[in-house]
Amino acid sequence: MDRPFSERRAALAGALGSGPSFHVTPATTDIATARRWFDEFEGAGLDGLIAKGLNLPYQPDKRVMFKIKHQRTADCVVAGYRLHKSGPDAVGSLLLGLYTDDGELASVGVIGAFSMERRRQLFTELQPLITSFENHPWNWAEQVAADPDLARRYGGGSRWNAGKDLSFVPLRPERVVEVRYDHMEGRRFRHTAQFNRWRPDRDPRSCTYAQLEQPVIFGLNDIVPGLLPD
Repeated sequence: MDRPFSERRAALAGALGSGPSFHVTPATTDIATARRWFDEFEGAGLDGLIAKGLNLPYQPDKRVMFKIKHQRTADCVVAGYRLHKSGPDAVGSLLLGLYTDDGELASVGVIGAFSMERRRQLFTELQPLITSFENHPWNWAEQVAADPDLARRYGGGSRWNAGKDLSFVPLRPERVVEVRYDHMEGRRFRHTAQFNRWRPDRDPRSCTYAQLEQPVIFGLNDIVPGLLPD
């Protein structure tokens, strides 16, 4: 554990080599190669890069590395909110949507990093926008027969926590927020997005998937040869 990272990695690679069922993570000290990987890895469905000091000893339970991820912004429609666990007068998270080419408002994720004071302010601000599910784009009760996954996405339990309530208060899709995100997984933000600013100048209908930067798609086997079976 006291040996520098460069020596520990070399020992690992020498001991394991490479085989059909395990691989040592690709690494480089060349900045040009790292920049190329930064784009290619995302296109293969990976988050980004991790930078480590070559002379660092192993330090358990300490964050001595840097995660390097893409930082992007998107203007999203606020389509609902969930209450905070503290009580019925504070917003826990805001539900975000983007319009598809077919005009459907798709669920893309949430933002929820607010102070308690701001959570209560948001609760008051959003009350005039509350609507019924019958008039909401995510009227999942009528659509669940055609798409059972809607029950989980919009009103059922969490796939990570079976007991977690994911019901929400529906809002008229009139308010637009700019958020920061790092990566898309299918049609949704892979991780929780971060609040950037409100966009009162933006037409909600203009908040479409077309604004998102689309990474070039790469096969994981093209990046790490032999990683996946033919």
